[in-house]
Amino acid sequence: MSRKLSRKEFLKVAGAGVAGAALVGAGTGCGGSSYLPSGGSRMNVVVVILDSLRRDHVGAYGNDWIRTPTLDALARDSLRFTRPYPESIPTIPARRAVYTGKRTWPFRNWVPQKGETFFPAGWQRIPEDQWSVAEILLDNEFDTVLITDTQHQFKPSMNFHRGFNVFDFIRGQERDRYRPKQTAPEELVQKNTVPGNDRSMVEKVRQYVANTHYYREREEDWFAPRVFLRAMKYLEDAARAGQPFFLVVDSFDPHEPWDPPKKYIGLYGDEDYPGPDPIVPNYSRSDYLDEDELRRMRTLYAAEVTMADRWLGNFLDRMDALGFLENTLLFVISDHGVSLGEHGYTGKVDEALWPELTDIIFYMRHPEGKGSGRTSDFYASIHDIAPTILAQMDIEPWQPMDGQDLTPLLEGKGPQRERGHFTLGYNDYVFCRDERYALVCRNDGSEARLYDLEQDPGMDRDVSGRHPQVVRRMWEGYVLEDAGGPLPKY
Repeated sequence: MSRKLSRKEFLKVAGAGVAGAALVGAGTGCGGSSYLPSGGSRMNVVVVILDSLRRDHVGAYGNDWIRTPTLDALARDSLRFTRPYPESIPTIPARRAVYTGKRTWPFRNWVPQKGETFFPAGWQRIPEDQWSVAEILLDNEFDTVLITDTQHQFKPSMNFHRGFNVFDFIRGQERDRYRPKQTAPEELVQKNTVPGNDRSMVEKVRQYVANTHYYREREEDWFAPRVFLRAMKYLEDAARAGQPFFLVVDSFDPHEPWDPPKKYIGLYGDEDYPGPDPIVPNYSRSDYLDEDELRRMRTLYAAEVTMADRWLGNFLDRMDALGFLENTLLFVISDHGVSLGEHGYTGKVDEALWPELTDIIFYMRHPEGKGSGRTSDFYASIHDIAPTILAQMDIEPWQPMDGQDLTPLLEGKGPQRERGHFTLGYNDYVFCRDERYALVCRNDGSEARLYDLEQDPGMDRDVSGRHPQVVRRMWEGYVLEDAGGPLPKY
């Protein structure tokens, strides 16, 4: 027997004013066919990526001052992982892992891509000898759709639209060469940078201002709203088509530049702040900022988080109105965080592998309510998404995947394979952790920092000098073992 929940039962408003609506409740059906899309044989899949969303800025993960009603309500309707980590950092390696189910770390055979200006190890195309989950699902008669403003994916040097029979690239985000830089009004560039911003970040703002200054009149003109509105339009088309679909909604927000509408800023600070706004951080030590500037940066980031949360809520509301919550497997994740002055850094610096950069969110919502309202402390990662999707569809991957199917955890069982520790990399630094300790070091094991997570969960006190044997054990037993030998140096 299965019972179809009504919209009234399934959804309620999870906040007022700018907070918007959010999903609550749990599916209770137990039938085998209640969630199958009309005209198809398998459920739909939606993957939502929120770039640079820190775990500690979400209420469901313990934050008590930032408004994230959608993500908080979604936690009551999903299996929420409490210790998820990105397979690797930053944006492009992380998405390769999402799409292929394979590890990109330790970035062997990395070749810098022509035309790129950012060169962390692993920043490259999906290799031609790897298959993406989109390609596999397309071959199995799914409509495969990518909607994103994450401009790195659609540069000429990249190929992340591979396997998507529909791809919608929303132009103008960050450094996207969408409009001539010289069209940016200089007063707006100065308003959105601080004296300590380095030249690279000033030029990022200049390009961004050129791309956006001439058309923004209402909230729907900002990037997160545009991404989710396009995704909602696709849902309406899909409702008419009746074909199973795989939809990736990849929002670059809350990644910098942080310039949300004033009503969001007013939740956390002065809407009419008289000084310049630090909408982009240097990827460096944070001593270029004074206290007021740092406080303002944190305000802007928090406001951007709330805006992204609201539009995620609007998207989920539309999913429900069209009946898709009853037949769609949903993942909501972030790819990494961002430093906002903690431990003396801002931005995403490869050596700054502290929780503010490594800790992500990870929700998995099954249309039948499996795992609903529960949490798991399994070290889930984003390269587990592709094998989980294929397992749910009873489709064999076309090549071995490094991630694992998370279905047993949805069903309240143990994982396919235990993970007693987790490793990840960013450029030439590596992070690993187990139940007790976290280790950060360079790719050759030098500059090791060790933290006792039981006594120091924020990773503030390096105890490597007192426990050299733990450093050696984690380096040899975790890092080198997972990497399959010495790590490459670039």
